[in-house]
Amino acid sequence: MTRLSVNINKIATLRNARGGNLPDVTKAALDIESFGAEGITVHPRPDERHIRYSDVREIRPLLRTEFNIEGNPIPSFVDLVLEVHPDQVTLVPDAHDAITSNAGWDTLKNRDFLSGICERFRREGIRTSIFIDPVPEMAFGAAECGADRVELYTADYALEYPAGAEKAISRYLETAKAARQAGLGLNAGHDLSLENLAYFVRTIPWTDEVSIGHALISDALYLGLEKTIAAYLSEIRKK
Repeated sequence: MTRLSVNINKIATLRNARGGNLPDVTKAALDIESFGAEGITVHPRPDERHIRYSDVREIRPLLRTEFNIEGNPIPSFVDLVLEVHPDQVTLVPDAHDAITSNAGWDTLKNRDFLSGICERFRREGIRTSIFIDPVPEMAFGAAECGADRVELYTADYALEYPAGAEKAISRYLETAKAARQAGLGLNAGHDLSLENLAYFVRTIPWTDEVSIGHALISDALYLGLEKTIAAYLSEIRKK
């Protein structure tokens, strides 16, 4: 069964727009768990424009479900991960000024660097996922780096889906098969939504986890958070 991990960055963005603690990011994370989500994802960036390092430290001991921290493994990020010890860390090659994640790792060119990071987290018992584009060679490369999983960057799938679902998912299916062949677990995330989620999971049913933030929080403005999470779980479980 594919698990739903909710990225709460957008809730932190709203809080930070006015200062103070409204909405309360920690309370939101706990409410999301209580509404049925199977994980919480955060992506702290160096400028802390949404999730702050202090949020990560506060949330970690309170969660009952899986905690996934994603980000560029700069020294401060690595130190944070080793300090709070999440269930999973997702390595994303974000530039410091990136608005959002916009590309996966080249696991071949960055093999030495990524291998060292994966080994460091493995020694601490932290599952490591590498964010990749839908290119089979990148999945095989991630396995060579010592990753446990890959996360497919699904922005192109979401963009192309309205024009034809089968064509939109073809590269993702090929890469997912490569990941499975390489012995890797499989995650997916970026621009997955109520429109395109069910088809993705139905076509690639061995997807372990989807990480969804922007679309889910946007839908919650209209549906409410509890109903929105129920709707996403329903899409995941469609046959």
